[in-house]
Amino acid sequence: MTLTLYGIPNCDTVKKARVWLDQHGVAVVFHDYKKAGIDRPRLEAWVAEHGWETVLNRAGTTFRALPDADKADLDAGKAVGLMMAQPSMIKRPVLDLGDRTVVGFKPERYEAILA
Repeated sequence: MTLTLYGIPNCDTVKKARVWLDQHGVAVVFHDYKKAGIDRPRLEAWVAEHGWETVLNRAGTTFRALPDADKADLDAGKAVGLMMAQPSMIKRPVLDLGDRTVVGFKPERYEAILA
């Protein structure tokens, strides 16, 4: 089975994850969701698995630049809509293991999961 890493290539955290995966001999297909987009069912599955609060990157400049009305009264549906419109609001990277996903990158977590 091939693993898929979702993210944006110029993101520092995605770069770190890609280097770690390469150094540990873990083959992945990279999906640039800034260029290729993301399909709604996949994004909704991530939100169902982790919660919109985890998947939506509220610390990023794209989210912070939104009008206050767009940031108000967030729920899963509104968060998915924002992320569909601007995929750079999706927390990065998302590693698809086939049976589950991992949101974000921490070397020790990847080590525990992929060892």
